Amino acid sequence: MNSAREEILGKVREALGRRPGTAVPSVPPSARVGPRKAGDPEAEIAQLLAEIGKLSGATRRLGSQDDLRVALADLVKAEAVTKATLWTTPDLAAWDVAGTLRTLGVELVSPQADKHLVAACELGVTGVDAALPETGTLLLRSAADRPRVVSLLPRVHLAIFPPRALQVDLHQAFADAKDAGYSVLVTGPSRTADIELTLTLGVHGPKALYAWVMNEP
Repeated sequence: MNSAREEILGKVREALGRRPGTAVPSVPPSARVGPRKAGDPEAEIAQLLAEIGKLSGATRRLGSQDDLRVALADLVKAEAVTKATLWTTPDLAAWDVAGTLRTLGVELVSPQADKHLVAACELGVTGVDAALPETGTLLLRSAADRPRVVSLLPRVHLAIFPPRALQVDLHQAFADAKDAGYSVLVTGPSRTADIELTLTLGVHGPKALYAWVMNEP
């Protein structure tokens, strides 16, 4: 094993024009990327939604409770939702997401229910702890009132969050989530490709992602 390792490293050194013991050259300034700086909040939201759209996500900007009711009605109809599960967090409660879904005839399943019952839901609704405009990535911290299964098992994942969820970059998001037991990073719907690069959505997780920015509750 050691001889094979040395052989491989020797070929790498030869390709780089280096010898054993040679100091590693310093990284040139041109190769360093400075930390990202946050822009205007509205521009950040626009970039975030645009990036999510590029990843096959469906986005909306909602300004009022009435806007949210209309959006939920549209989603329930478009995705043929009959059962849903959702986080029991303050934001979703303040927006009365559960009550609106009930009025639309959707059966609600507890997020603490057996995983098979949660997986049978067409829709899982979560909040977002960090939203990264540069890549359209959403970070979801797991806790008792926000189980991971809600964003991972149902066929459709709906993330509703206020503008304050915006974060400058992943470094800041990780710093804020360092005490969380688990975190889920969502960058578009679940996708995979076979050896012929045929892209398929929803093989290892939700087939559809909806991301809505909602005014503060």
